[in-house]
Amino acid sequence: MPVETQPAPSTPKPAPGTLPATRRRTIRRRLLAAQRTLRELGSIGSALVGTSHPYMAHIVPMRRCNLACTYCNEYDDVSNPVDIEEMKRRIDHLGRLGTAVITISGGEPLLHPDLDDVIRQIRKTGAIAGLITNGYFLMPDRIARLNAAGLDHMQISIDNVMPDDVSKKSLKVLDAKLRMLAEHADFHVNINSVVGGGTAHPEDALTISKRALALGFSSTIGIIHDGSGQLKPLGEKERTVWDEVRRLTRRSYSRFNGFQEAIANGLPNDWRCRAGSRYLYVDEMGMVSYCSQQRGYPGIPISEYTTEIVKREFTTEKSCAPNCTISCVHQISYIDHWRAPQHSTITPGGAGHGAGAATESGLVQIQ
Repeated sequence: MPVETQPAPSTPKPAPGTLPATRRRTIRRRLLAAQRTLRELGSIGSALVGTSHPYMAHIVPMRRCNLACTYCNEYDDVSNPVDIEEMKRRIDHLGRLGTAVITISGGEPLLHPDLDDVIRQIRKTGAIAGLITNGYFLMPDRIARLNAAGLDHMQISIDNVMPDDVSKKSLKVLDAKLRMLAEHADFHVNINSVVGGGTAHPEDALTISKRALALGFSSTIGIIHDGSGQLKPLGEKERTVWDEVRRLTRRSYSRFNGFQEAIANGLPNDWRCRAGSRYLYVDEMGMVSYCSQQRGYPGIPISEYTTEIVKREFTTEKSCAPNCTISCVHQISYIDHWRAPQHSTITPGGAGHGAGAATESGLVQIQ
């Protein structure tokens, strides 16, 4: 079912001798994007030079969420926000470890009353600041505050064109928020859509991707699990949509995606997972886990995490790796796929697979 979209409002004509507001905004955004790209290239260069520091960390300042998507297990409706001073301590320690990218996850992080200060603290460490949000609380003034705080990247997952019992993150609900972002955001915006797992209308992913690209955003596509949390090969219709979205978005910002074909076919990958080393998941309690789906392993407070632990986990093989679907860990681990064979093994939770998400439980992000 198509969604009615509206063009952005027209702007008044500028005074003689001045640049139009849209032109000034375009120039500012291009300058910020160029600066961001240089910082990102520097972070990748540093990662290639040495392996003793994390490349990315996900931190959770707020487990509570305003939604209740049935595939997600990373939220509740009762938790209080983590105290801002505690968040600053955790971020500072990630900075001391040399973390290049710190992404704020949830729950719904926009519920945190001091989110702007969280972003500022990330930028103070020199890290790139990212945010994963459902987008419901975005308004022009809120976007302006995120600009001022120094946010670099935002991702919003949109699961369908029309809301249903599985997810309310629909294009119908969020299109107005996307137009606000196109008008006001100085940071990079990525929109993630989904196929698989019994989604009622796989063609929605193509509609969502086209809308994202039309608004000037990047777009990714994810594979959602079935109701039992298992990853299944894509059906013919789903595969057609998946291939078409990938064709449209092949110029997306991340290219470390060789693992995706096996995931789409429901097959294992042969790779070296660097979770606990290059990638850290810091939950709302401040505990470091391999990822959102392997909570408790290694189960060390971020305040006690050391460079020696980073080095140890770099060479630790995780038994859940072959069937893991967590895209960000795959992509980050790819930086080091050519070096340092892993010589010790751990089975997190006794699990044989990581049935998780690139950025939100239940999804594997595909670009």
